[in-house]
Amino acid sequence: MTSAASRLEHCITDVGSWMSANRLKLNTDKTELLWAGSKFSNVPLGNLGPSLQLGIDTVTASDHVRVLGVTFSCDLSLEKHVSNVCSTCFYWLRQLRRVRRSLDAESVLTLVHAFVTSRVDYCNAVLAGAPRYITDKLQRMLNAAARLVTGTRKFDRGLERLLHDDLH
Repeated sequence: MTSAASRLEHCITDVGSWMSANRLKLNTDKTELLWAGSKFSNVPLGNLGPSLQLGIDTVTASDHVRVLGVTFSCDLSLEKHVSNVCSTCFYWLRQLRRVRRSLDAESVLTLVHAFVTSRVDYCNAVLAGAPRYITDKLQRMLNAAARLVTGTRKFDRGLERLLHDDLH
């Protein structure tokens, strides 16, 4: 593992040299390190892996890193990412529910698209092939958004199919 860490240090140092030659700066404060492997492997490193020495800065490994808004964990599962997306979306749904009576249906639909479905749609290609228990969390959140738009309650029966067909 240390040879891999030293090779990675050398590679990042070369990238930093190239960047400085082109008047760019490698921000080591924002550099994150993730030692990834299978959750079934014998030695899941997580934040226990070796750290990298980049000039005077040391980059330590962490359990979760964020790349372009997608959170990856050391076992490469997307549970943390989906939890973050769902918690943010449920926050906005609670805020929109407070002002729901003051808005017309089209305004509520626009706000739900702006604050909720846009977050679900962003980088959703990484969820291809994800287990059902992960995508079910997103589906529950989208169902709550549909209920907010239509003004129905959680346990209204017979409306699920109508909501899906109407809002799809």
